[in-house]
Amino acid sequence: MGSERMPVLEKQKQVAKPPPLFDVILLNDDYTPMDFVVEILERIFSLSRDRAMRVMMQVHTEGRGVCGTYPRDIAATRVAQVMRRAEEAQHPLRCVMEERQS
Repeated sequence: MGSERMPVLEKQKQVAKPPPLFDVILLNDDYTPMDFVVEILERIFSLSRDRAMRVMMQVHTEGRGVCGTYPRDIAATRVAQVMRRAEEAQHPLRCVMEERQS
């Protein structure tokens, strides 16, 4: 058998790709009261009063505002909570989730 060398197998690191994150976004309308939007931001997204006011103003002036960024399941739950509360209060407030671009 001479001096043949066995090939060396190198260990390949498998890096798990983190799950995608989703921005939860409130969309502006001309009917939902600003106080209701602030309350949603405080209660569902646990934002401070100051941060909730800033996001509400962004929604009002720019047409949309990011409430938070979450994994898919949590984002979907938050969207459903907003939509349920808006419907119960008879407000046309809309909330969507969009995959965050890296």
